[in-house]
Order: sequence, then C-alpha cells, then structure tokens
Amino acid sequence: MADEPDSTPAEAASEPAAAEPAAAAAEAEAAPPEPDPKVAAVLERLQAVIGDAIIEHAESFGTLVVRVQPDAWRRAAESAKHDLDCDYLSFIAGIDWQPAPKVDSEEGNDTSSPAQSTEMTFGVAGSAGRFQVFAHLQSTSRHWGVTLKADVDDERPHLESLVPVYAGADWHERECWEMFGIVFDGHPSLRHLYLPAEFEGHPLRKDYPLLARDVKPWPGLVDVEPMPGEDEPAAAATAGEVEA
Repeated sequence: MADEPDSTPAEAASEPAAAEPAAAAAEAEAAPPEPDPKVAAVLERLQAVIGDAIIEHAESFGTLVVRVQPDAWRRAAESAKHDLDCDYLSFIAGIDWQPAPKVDSEEGNDTSSPAQSTEMTFGVAGSAGRFQVFAHLQSTSRHWGVTLKADVDDERPHLESLVPVYAGADWHERECWEMFGIVFDGHPSLRHLYLPAEFEGHPLRKDYPLLARDVKPWPGLVDVEPMPGEDEPAAAATAGEVEA
C-alpha cells in the first residue's frame, strides 16, 4: 500500500504562499527606516557650513541630533539660526552621564525599571566623557529643528555662551551653571535662579550628596497610607522604620 502524502496538493500550495508574507515582513523589519526628508535637509545644510565641526550625528524620534566640537558650539548655533532659519531656542540643558551612586540598603529596594546601570552609558551621537550640554533649536517657519550637543571637560566644564545668538539662552545657561557647574563664557551675569547665593555645590550632578539618598534607598521608597481595614498603628510603625 502506497504511503499517504503528508498534505493535500491544496495544502502544499498554500504553505509557500503563507511563508511569503512572513518573509516579506521580516525583511521589512530588518531594513533600515527611510530617512526623514526634513532631517536629511537639515543635516545637508549644516554639513555644508560646519561640516568640519561635526563629530557625530543621528536621528532621534524624527529630530536630528548633532554632536559638535566644543570650540564650535556658538558657531553651530549661529549656523542653525542663519542657515536653517531656527529662530526659536527651545532649551539649553546639561547632563551628567555618570550612574547614580548605589546606597547600602536591603537587596531589592531599587524600584527603577529597568534597574539603574552601574556603567557609564551615553545617548544619541555619543559623548567623550561625563558631562554634556544640549541645545534644541527650532524653526517656526520651516517646521524643523536640530538638537546640538557638545562635550565639556569633567574638571573644567566651560562652553561659549549662546546669549549673543539667542537672547533666551540667558535663563537656561544660568540654570545649567547652577545645577551642573558648567560655566558659559561670555554670559552677561551667571547667578543663582533657585538657590541662595551662598549655596555650595551643584544638585543635579550625580555625585552631589542628597539627604534623600542617605535616608531612603535611591530612588527612594515612599510612605504609603494604610489601606482600608489595615492596622493603622502597625502601618505607622512601618513608615517610621522606613524614615529612620
């Protein structure tokens, strides 16, 4: 007796047809996404003017991120304003890529998800070290923008002020200086915004000793009110232990 075929001719014919869409979908996922025309146009204009100052660039969520040489920071902003028609300064901010310090506590108290990295990692377009400054510039007429970033020295964090290019940089640079200790050369008056004049230190640096990190596991357990029907004295005692 002849062996029966594993599948009918119709079933055999349908298997390749079913495999084709799956293969096409896998190929589409593997292929790099099409570059955004606006991002490509912004990059082309910048490269034509300050190409020698660009260290690295990448697209992030539809916006071009360009890392430039620190000594070309102001020149890059001037190019964005005049060559890209970026008439609006959205923000200037610093960042400390150093991992947050670990606090001696019971295992499992790190409530962040995913757990905080113990290694120094960098964002889009890389970094040469611990500190960087970002500036996002936007064109209200062309509806495009660019985020500039520059490395600053760990021991002597200095960068040119953008106040001569964008007057709105005044406030942002004062905040960045106050919180990260980054000095903006040429700024008309670096002074505190939030903290007393005699305050020492820079609170947004990862190595700044925050009291909350000593009292509670970082990023910190919160005091929780007792649920209905829960023993309130016991809950209060537990909250007191966490605070202690």
